Parts: sequence; C-alpha cells; structure tokens
Amino acid sequence: MDKVVASAAEAVADVRDGATLAVGGFGLSGVPDVLVHAVYDKGVEGLGIVSNNCGAMDRGLAVLLAAGRIARVTGSYIGANKEFARRYLAGELEVEMIPQGTLAERLRAGGAGIPAFYTPAGVGTQVADGGLPWRYDGSGGIAVASPPKEVREFDGRRYVLEHGIRTDFGLVRAARGDRHGNLVFAKSARNFNPLAAMAGQVTIAEVEQLVEPGEIDPDHVHLPGIFVQRVVALTAEQAADKQIERRTVAVPETSGKGAR
Repeated sequence: MDKVVASAAEAVADVRDGATLAVGGFGLSGVPDVLVHAVYDKGVEGLGIVSNNCGAMDRGLAVLLAAGRIARVTGSYIGANKEFARRYLAGELEVEMIPQGTLAERLRAGGAGIPAFYTPAGVGTQVADGGLPWRYDGSGGIAVASPPKEVREFDGRRYVLEHGIRTDFGLVRAARGDRHGNLVFAKSARNFNPLAAMAGQVTIAEVEQLVEPGEIDPDHVHLPGIFVQRVVALTAEQAADKQIERRTVAVPETSGKGAR
C-alpha cells in the first residue's frame, strides 16, 4: 500500500515517447512542475497532453512545449501563451480546443468508466458541427479539421455526444498526501487536479506535505488513493516554489482630505 517513490525521476521512468498525459493545474495554480521537469529531463517526445492550458510564463508544460516535445494538446485555453499560439498556427502542433466544462467532464467520465455523455455545450457551433482547425498547414490553411459529432434531442433540447478521456499517465500536485495516495488540494489549486488524476491509468502525485496513513481525516480527502499509483514527496524548497501569474495591486481610494 506504500505508494511513495524516492524521486520524480523514478516516478516517471516508464513514460515513453508518444505517451498521453493528463496534467492538472490552471495557469500557474496547482501545476505539477517537478513531475513535468522530470518528464522533460527524461527526453521523451511526441507526447499527447490533456490539460486546461499548456503552461504559462515558461512554467509547467511550457517547458515541454518550448522543447518541441508535445505533438498534440487537448485543452480549453491558449490565453497569453505566445509560443503555444505560434506553434499551433505554424502547424507544429495539433490542438483540440473544447469548452472548459466539457474538458472537465470528459476527464471525470473517463476516470469513472463512462465512455461518453451528452451535453448542450457546443451545440450549433463547430464544436458539434465539425470544422474546427486541429492542425494548420503552416500557410494559413487547415491541414486537419475536427469531425462532426453526434447530436440528439432530449425533451426538446439538442445535445452533443462527447467521449470520456483516458490517458496513459496523470500528473497532479496536492497540498497534502499520505502513503496510500489519499490527497488534499489547497483552495483553487484543486482545479483540474482531481479530474486529471482520475483520467490517468497510472497517476503520479507530487505532494507538498507527506503524512502517514490516518493523519488525514477521511472527510477531508478530496481524492481517494484508489486513483493514485505513485506519490512523490517534495522538498521544502520545491513546495514553496510558487509563482504568481498576474499580480494585482489595489490603488487606495483618495479624497480631498488625502488617502483613506
């Protein structure tokens, strides 16, 4: 039952070229940076990534992206990642963009053993009708476009069929975890992490604080250990290495009598 491995390198030792990875995180929050770097150090390429976005500010998946190690991304946000956009438009990367809620449910469904489900999100758009550019040809044309999806009507409303996602590996980051793989996530860092963990056939969790079985109240467990196969305990330095994507500072209101 002890799922703790000695290092991140050991944890990702069986990740091979062409593997598919479901990766937790949103922007810079809850990103399994240490595991991503271990995958980078291993030198694998041709990876298929399922994640909300593909790294930010040269962190997380941006490391693999910049090295040309990623062949395909299934996600819901490109955002301010200029290298992601450049590679996509240049035809260097295949990208399946889907609604964010649909991505979350496809990961959850895959982990729950649900092969497919119907959702109203995307009905009447290219998400359902097909034609979204998955890969450009580098000259502004579309080399690969999304196929049309099945649409059915239930109680007078139309729904599109979406398939659950299963990946070879899941990489996640948790605030606390025990040796059995039970995990607790901190606030917004929970984001896609539980879903990515469920979708991976082999899920690896890096934890900021490793505790013994029984130290986490069962009512406080966000993800049970049944979904986690390997646990990597971070050093204090690794656990504290957290960046802020956009720092917002409020300007104090002022009046004729000065600041208040």
